[in-house]
Amino acid sequence: MNAGKVFIVGLGTSALVAGMAMYYFQVYGFYEEVNAEVAEVQLTSLVTGQPEEILFENFKAIDSDSSPVRFRACFNTGMSLATLTETYEIYDAAEPLVAPNWFDCFDARRIGEDLETGDAVAFLGQENIQYGIDRIVAVYPDGSAFAWHQINACGEVVFDGNRPPEGCPTPPESLN
Repeated sequence: MNAGKVFIVGLGTSALVAGMAMYYFQVYGFYEEVNAEVAEVQLTSLVTGQPEEILFENFKAIDSDSSPVRFRACFNTGMSLATLTETYEIYDAAEPLVAPNWFDCFDARRIGEDLETGDAVAFLGQENIQYGIDRIVAVYPDGSAFAWHQINACGEVVFDGNRPPEGCPTPPESLN
């Protein structure tokens, strides 16, 4: 084999290994399971405007320190949808984000379609859980529920490098 072929094979092998590593880290590497013992599910009260803990069980969640929008959770609540809609703030701009395939309890496409048709209702879990990021919780009539983090209107503007619009909190120094 001449030097050119060895170089091409080495380059191709390096690219393949790098691609496999990148795939692994994106899909598996940075995610961690959220401990159900310390988890809490909150929705924002219509009366106080503050997040309040709600009843939940069968909690399963993942998160990552590498991005504020990697949180996904699946759980059940014993609270009726009627009680929830009368007590907590509905979130009209909910857009569930896709979870890794191996976290199979969270189907963003189905949740999104069900939110559009009214088969599920989205609530504001906590506004600015991290600056510019809201926690959203979608609940079905049978009590099954799903949560994720989503960039809010303030975050969209500030993360693009612009000044926050009127009504947005002051961004932290790290974003200036």
